[in-house]
Amino acid sequence: MALTDMALRNAKPQDKPYKLFDGGGLHLLVNPTGSRVW
Repeated sequence: MALTDMALRNAKPQDKPYKLFDGGGLHLLVNPTGSRVW
């Protein structure tokens, strides 16, 4: 699944950090503070 711009913008912080994967080895880490890191 490719990560779209809209999917990244809609990634909301949760109680614990979580990752969104693109299926090609790239992932986005979403932290509880709302920061996002590739």
